[in-house]
Amino acid sequence: MSSTPPWRLKELVPAEVTRCLARRPTLIVPVGSTEQHGAHLPLGIDTILVERLADDLSARFGILRAPAVEYAANRDPHRPRPGSAPLGRKTLHRLMNELIEAWELGSGVREFVLVTAEGHEAHQEALSTLLVTEARVQVVDIFSLDFGALLEQPGIPAHGGELDTSLCLHIAPHLVRMEAAEDTPRARPSLASADKGARLYEFILDRIAVRCLHQES
Repeated sequence: MSSTPPWRLKELVPAEVTRCLARRPTLIVPVGSTEQHGAHLPLGIDTILVERLADDLSARFGILRAPAVEYAANRDPHRPRPGSAPLGRKTLHRLMNELIEAWELGSGVREFVLVTAEGHEAHQEALSTLLVTEARVQVVDIFSLDFGALLEQPGIPAHGGELDTSLCLHIAPHLVRMEAAEDTPRARPSLASADKGARLYEFILDRIAVRCLHQES
């Protein structure tokens, strides 16, 4: 991992932003969520994860990364959950369109890499239909990657299961309450470990680097 600090947009002065975009007019935008992921994980695990990925990618490639959007379009009126704060599809779509427009037309960004950990159909639709003038927009749902033998319970990742629990044990172990974890047929957090999380994290990081930022595999 690079020892270079990430280029966080909110921490830079205008001249630094200009120099960074002159080198490469790319902006990484982490899009997280605030919702329950089982009794043992923090509500912001998706945001924590995509922010860490954005930092590491920014440091590796020397490109800008935007502040995180901490809410997802994953509203489910039939399943109210304390603390969860979803947006509607149209709300997220309008928010992201206005941000993308400001960065493209006002800052000269020509490539956007949106990194998210939310596969809800409305969320994916909101991010994949953004309007741009000339810029390219790539959306990466990290949980849609094929993790193959890295997981003992393959298939669609479930909230609070092996995948997100392992990742949280790797990047933010102090936030995990494993004593509250419970296995279900779809989600088995008992299979999770920090070592597995480290392997999964590097796999995700490398896939984004190759697919979106043109690093050779």
